[in-house]
Amino acid sequence: MTDDLTGVATEAFVAHRNLLFTVAYEMLGSAADAEDVLQETWLRWARADLERVSDQRAYLVRITTRQALNRLRTVKRRREAYVGPWLPEPLVTAPDVAEDVELAESMSMAMMLVLESLSPTERAVFVLREVFDVDYDEIAEAVGKKPGAVRQIAHRARQHVGARRPRTTASSSETRAALESFQRAIESGNPQDLLDVLAPDVVLLSDGGGRKKAALHPVVGSERIVRFYLGGTAKLQATVSWEPTVVNGGPALAARVDGVLDGVLAVRVENSRISGLYFVRNPEKLTHITSVTPLALR
Repeated sequence: MTDDLTGVATEAFVAHRNLLFTVAYEMLGSAADAEDVLQETWLRWARADLERVSDQRAYLVRITTRQALNRLRTVKRRREAYVGPWLPEPLVTAPDVAEDVELAESMSMAMMLVLESLSPTERAVFVLREVFDVDYDEIAEAVGKKPGAVRQIAHRARQHVGARRPRTTASSSETRAALESFQRAIESGNPQDLLDVLAPDVVLLSDGGGRKKAALHPVVGSERIVRFYLGGTAKLQATVSWEPTVVNGGPALAARVDGVLDGVLAVRVENSRISGLYFVRNPEKLTHITSVTPLALR
């Protein structure tokens, strides 16, 4: 009987693993932390009395949310001491993620940074309700609050996100076109070509994590960013190349130095020009760039 239940537990966990990973990643912005949460979820799930579990998916999401909340409270303190801007860990995603507009927007670098400004409980409630469409009673069980309190938290989180989210959401084709223009401008080395594709008030955030050279503060303005980029590449005694990829549900570029992966660049596009640049160089955050990470909303 025990072996049968263990087999059922394993089968259920495997069936919902992609969903659980997606929930954890949306809450944490880190694939490494999400994987740790899944390990903790499995340990608790394996000890659960499955004969008393009426909805395996809901139960697993509840465990994952609780473990992600615990970890989020810890990593928030750690991120306060992070060297330079902190950016989410980029994931190479399959085409179906880009086709799901809601999921792609929620996973974009721009939106993930907005979610970073929420409290841990606000983020959990917002993610479960707005991204995964979990009902308030289930969310209340997951975060240890009453349904009425969860509704208030959800309302407050929506207002906070609404005030800070990107003003417009560019389509994948519009973002891809802007990135192609950006890539051509970089390869030409012509400053005016770069200025033409960047919005005047564009912001660059670069994440080296103290392990790779990166700007310690946001670089604001197209002219400053062009000087920053061209000045940096002029000092390199190496060949820099860029190749298109798909990160967090949207078009992006992978940077290689002498053929070795050096960073991933995601962008925010508004009115056909790039208004946000997110460049991740921290080697610890580039481990999921070699293969597609499977995600799921259900």
